[in-house]
Amino acid sequence: MTPPLKTLSLDVGWQTCDASAACVGITCRPYDRCLAHLTPAELEEVLARLAPGGGVDLRGTTLAEELLDRVLSATGRHLGRARFDRARFTGPTRFGEVVFAGDASFDHARFDRLASFFGTRFTRNASFREVRFSREFSMHGARLRGHGAFDRVRIGSDALFGDARFGRDASFRGAEFHGFAAFDGAVFDNDALFRGSRFRRAVSFRKAAFGGTAGFEGAGFHGGAYLTGLRAGRRLVLSGVHASAPVELEAAGCPVDLRGARLSSRLTARLSDVDLELREAVLGGPATVTGAAGGLRVLSLDRLDAGALTLRGADLSGCRLAQVRHPEALRLSECVFAGTPRGVRVALNWPPVLWWSERRVLADERAWRGWSTRPEQPLDPGRLAGLYERLRRAVDDKKVAADFAFGAMEMRRLATRRRRVRLALAAYWLACGYGLRMGRAFGWLVVAAAVAAGALFWTAGAHPARRPVGHRSPAPAPVVHATATGVG
Repeated sequence: MTPPLKTLSLDVGWQTCDASAACVGITCRPYDRCLAHLTPAELEEVLARLAPGGGVDLRGTTLAEELLDRVLSATGRHLGRARFDRARFTGPTRFGEVVFAGDASFDHARFDRLASFFGTRFTRNASFREVRFSREFSMHGARLRGHGAFDRVRIGSDALFGDARFGRDASFRGAEFHGFAAFDGAVFDNDALFRGSRFRRAVSFRKAAFGGTAGFEGAGFHGGAYLTGLRAGRRLVLSGVHASAPVELEAAGCPVDLRGARLSSRLTARLSDVDLELREAVLGGPATVTGAAGGLRVLSLDRLDAGALTLRGADLSGCRLAQVRHPEALRLSECVFAGTPRGVRVALNWPPVLWWSERRVLADERAWRGWSTRPEQPLDPGRLAGLYERLRRAVDDKKVAADFAFGAMEMRRLATRRRRVRLALAAYWLACGYGLRMGRAFGWLVVAAAVAAGALFWTAGAHPARRPVGHRSPAPAPVVHATATGVG
């Protein structure tokens, strides 16, 4: 009897099973049916042909727990090239301690129950693109020497990657984690990309190590995100992430990119020897960024929108603050700012001799004065005065606050166009440094006192005391000589 004609799916590129129109399992030669639809005798014959290290092709096949165990037993749990694309695993699936000596592909497969790859060894590449895991998925302690592709996987429950090691790039683009995701202690020897991934519950990367880039561009954190003790060889990219739950971040020795991040809950970051980028970020909840030992350099806060951001121990000497949306919402503790140039400068224009008293200044003022070479358009002095005034309340160091108050007055003096006001402010600056340089006023008093004393001394020495003209000097008194006489 001729089997009925069957319409093949456009996504399938192999000869499918003739036992059922709904079955897309690959046929097992010399039969025209897949492994799941063979008779017991036929199945024994096919399994007998398997050997340790040999290839396995079960694409599109429905595999119950018992059938998979028989396949793994026939290969001694040591597979060569393994192809499970579009396969369906109906029972608990355990590939624990299995060795894949060749490439392993599970693209578009379905796991209806537990999928465990605990301690599995992949000596080459492994692909799990668009796999659907209905329950737990575990690769705890697995070793993957080649590339790992997990793009657009969907994991319905917990995903466990703790202590796993990926020898090359690992890609989780567009992955969906509906349960708890754990990557604690995982090691990625090269890049690990989670671009556009969604973490519906908490995710943990405690003590995870990345040899290259850890990329989370556009990822969504809907549960708590714990990226603590994290190390990245190249950089940590969190640009465009969305988080509706607390985010804890701890990194060292790599640039951290938070450009365009949208964090509506708490952010706690502890960074050491890190260049931080916060351009266009929106921090709706309380945020604390602390520079640990080794330093934290903030590169940009342009168009940052933060309700309450505390920067502690950060180097802001090269970071312009003019475009921060709410400067008064910043709290700057123990931060480092730029300084004025040192020494005396001689110029051909007026004034010919320039020198500046030592004070902390914003990078924005340095750009306006031409002390830096950054290409951004600098602010005018009037806006700089307002910026200094708003930021002086944000710093907790009294000396820095005084320097910012001085900068605000200095910018007002340079911005005003009224001659009288400018002259008054110039006199105020010259006399006592806007009331903030009282040593200058004391110096002027010392100079005035010295000048007065010198004038008095010069006047007394140049005009000695003289008597009035027309008076004669009195004649000297006669000298009377007494002669002693004797009485005889």
